[in-house]
Amino acid sequence: MAILHGLAPTAIERCRVLEVACGDGANLIPMAYAIPGSEFVGFDLARLPVERAQARIAELGLKNVRILERDILSRCDDLGRFDYIIAHGFYAWTPAAVRDRLLQLCGEALTADGIAFISYNAKPAGHVRSMIREMMLQRVEGIDDLRQQVAAGIEFLRFVAESRPQQDVYRELIEKELKRLEPHDPGVTGHDELSEAYEPVQFTEFVQHARRHELAYLDEAVLPPPTDPVYREDVRRFVDGASGGDFIKQEQLLDFVRMRGFRETLLVRAGSKIERDVSPQSFRRLLLASQATPAAAEKPGSRSFVLPGGVRMESNHPAITALLEKLGNVWPSALSFQEIEPMLAENGLILDSDGAALLIRLAVAQMIELRSWHIPVAPAISERPKASAYARQEARMHGFATSLLHTRIALEDEKTRHLLEAMDGSRDRGGLFAAMSAAFPEMAAEELQKGLEQSLRLLQRAGVLEA
Repeated sequence: MAILHGLAPTAIERCRVLEVACGDGANLIPMAYAIPGSEFVGFDLARLPVERAQARIAELGLKNVRILERDILSRCDDLGRFDYIIAHGFYAWTPAAVRDRLLQLCGEALTADGIAFISYNAKPAGHVRSMIREMMLQRVEGIDDLRQQVAAGIEFLRFVAESRPQQDVYRELIEKELKRLEPHDPGVTGHDELSEAYEPVQFTEFVQHARRHELAYLDEAVLPPPTDPVYREDVRRFVDGASGGDFIKQEQLLDFVRMRGFRETLLVRAGSKIERDVSPQSFRRLLLASQATPAAAEKPGSRSFVLPGGVRMESNHPAITALLEKLGNVWPSALSFQEIEPMLAENGLILDSDGAALLIRLAVAQMIELRSWHIPVAPAISERPKASAYARQEARMHGFATSLLHTRIALEDEKTRHLLEAMDGSRDRGGLFAAMSAAFPEMAAEELQKGLEQSLRLLQRAGVLEA
C-alpha cells in the first residue's frame, strides 16, 4: 500500500519488524522463517504464550526472531527502531494509557520510512458491538470459567433475539452478531467481547490521536472490497461535496455509510509525501500473482476465471485474459511488471492512468494479488518436495498449517497432515508413498497413489512447499 501511494518502504528482505502483544508468535514466527534476512522482535505481557513461542523458535533453530515477556508501559528503547510495527487486536481492548503508549512507541520506534499496522474496532458499528458486550457481561457475572462465560453469554443473546417478534430490527441486529460470534473459538470471543477494556473509536478520533504522536494516516492494509460504497458514483459525489476535499473527513463519512465496525489502519511518520492517487509507475515496483484458474465461459468470445472460493470473472479484454492465464500458470509464484509488460502491451494495456485503474480493479476483485517481494515458494513439485519446517511443526501441534504465503491451511484430513509432516526434503515420491503406505496400510495402493498426487498439488498451490 505504501508503494501504491508513492512511498519507499524498506525492502521486506532486509527489514526490522516489531509485533506488540504477539502472543505465542503465530503471526511473527512464520514471517521470520520465510524471511531469513530480516529481524523480528515481539513482546507480550502473558508469560505462558511467550514461553511457547520461545520453545518453537528454539526447535526451528531460528536466529532472526526474539519474543520477550514485557509490559508496553515499561521502557522499550533498548529494542531499537523498526521498519514495520504490528499491533493487532490491541488498541481497542486496552485502557487509555496503554493505547496512548502504543502510539507513542510507534512515534518513537518507527524508522523514517517505517509503517505501523494497527487494527481496532471502529464506530458506528462499534456501538452495536458495545451493546452486545454489555448484554453478555451482565449475564456472565459470577461465572469464572471462560468457556462457560462465552456459552452463557451467547445463550442469553439467543434468548433475547428469540423473544422479539420476527422482522424486528432489534432481533435482526442481535441475530447478525450471533452469526459473527458462534463460529469463533471461545478464547477469541472472550478476548473480543468480555475483556476488561473495550473502546471502539471513530476513525477521525484515531487519526487525531495518531497526530499527537507525529504519525499520519496512510491507508488501510487492504483495498476496499468490490461492494464498498466508495465505488458508487452517487456516494462518492455526496462525500466529496460534504467533506470539502478533506480526505480524512471523506473516510469518516464513508464509515457512516459503510456502518463500519473494524479497521486495519496503516500509519507513517508525519510529513511523509503520500500520493492519494495511485501512480501508474508504482506498479513497476510491485509483483503480480493470481490463483485464478480458467473455467467455462458463458458468453461467446469471452474467457472465464474462477478463484478457489468460487468468485468468478468473465472478460473479453485480451490483456485481462492473457494476464490471468499467465499469472495462473506460475501460481503461487509472482511475476514482476517488467516480465509481463510486453505481453500486456501486445494486448492493448499500457501503464498509463487507464492501465493502472484496470490493474487496481483486478486487485479489488482479488483476481490479482499485489506483492512487494519474492516469496520463497516452490514454483513446481520438485523431485524431493520439502514443506516448510514451520508448517510441519504446526501440523504436529494443530489441525492447520501456515503457508509461506502467510495464509492458514486447514488440515482436516489425516492423510494430508501425515504427508505434510513427511515432506522434510529427504523423500522422493517413492519414499513419500512408502511412508503413507506404512501409515495407512488399509488403503489400496492405487487410491493412495492418487491421493498422494492430489495432496502434493494442493500443498504446492497453497504455498507450503519451499523453493
